[in-house]
Amino acid sequence: MRLSNQIKPISYLKANAAEIIRHLGKKGEPLIITQNGEAKVVIQDIKMYEQTQETMALLKILALGNRQIEQGKVILATDAVNRLRDNKERI
Repeated sequence: MRLSNQIKPISYLKANAAEIIRHLGKKGEPLIITQNGEAKVVIQDIKMYEQTQETMALLKILALGNRQIEQGKVILATDAVNRLRDNKERI
């Protein structure tokens, strides 16, 4: 994806809103809207937005896991299984 092909002025958005929405749905590429020559907003298809949000959530989980590993807040898988087994037997 080349972002340079996806940059349009706000006047283009105003004049071609329906076409832009169709294009976003087909291509899935974001569109950057400029105002006075400066990038102001990014428009993207809802499915791509949701996919981006899910990806961000997964990356946050991975970062949290890495931080916990660095802090030594981990246990061996066998210890975790044993704890689960012990808790299940108590019930």
